Amino acid sequence: MFDVMQLLKKHGTIIYTKDRGLDLSLMEDELRELYEWKMIDQTVFQQALLILRQEASGRKE
Repeated sequence: MFDVMQLLKKHGTIIYTKDRGLDLSLMEDELRELYEWKMIDQTVFQQALLILRQEASGRKE
């Protein structure tokens, strides 16, 4: 999770809303935009997305 936050920070995005679920959703949106703009490659995008989804599913348990 820290790595995903650092990746977004590297590209100028810091997300913190005090709502972890909303943070995860916003991070996913930002990752998609970075990928669409070809600022990150497919492997990085998929790994980051997997981490975010694992974090989200861990919150629900």
